[in-house]
Amino acid sequence: MDVFEAILKRRSIRRYLDKYVEPEKVLKCLEAARWAPSAHNSQPWHFIIVRDKSVREKLASIHPYGKHMAFSPVVIIVLADPEKSPLFWQNDVGAAVQNILLTAFSEGLGSCWIGVQFTPFEEEFKRILNIPDKFRVVCAITLGYPAHERTSTRVPLEDIVSIESYGAKLDVESFKSGKQ
Repeated sequence: MDVFEAILKRRSIRRYLDKYVEPEKVLKCLEAARWAPSAHNSQPWHFIIVRDKSVREKLASIHPYGKHMAFSPVVIIVLADPEKSPLFWQNDVGAAVQNILLTAFSEGLGSCWIGVQFTPFEEEFKRILNIPDKFRVVCAITLGYPAHERTSTRVPLEDIVSIESYGAKLDVESFKSGKQ
């Protein structure tokens, strides 16, 4: 599967089969994250693999939008060290998260990222997982074999792209033909 196909077909999955996820697939996702771009190659990330059901259930019980953490075989907790990239840690870690999501899809896994940073439960995640104060808990990512398929739509390109300056409407066909 090429990257563009994965981008177009990947969707957030919140229901998983009760099926073992091979460690090689988890590690491949994390290897992809490790190779994400970051400002000044700062690599301000750290990842925690959570497979223990009781820990996943604790995390699920405190996050109102993360109940599916209890049922996914693997949860990856994504941390950021703002000291390593004071201005761009959020962007850097976002790129790593996207690499995880796309790699999971290419490996036949479903995934869903669940925001944690700037929520009331970030400190509770830190307590449960023994995370040092210097880190931010950016998100949790559920991983597993999907128990359902999802579809979604997107706003047309013409509605979100300007050409040369803001508000100058893009005409896709004219752009393709070199007339715009």
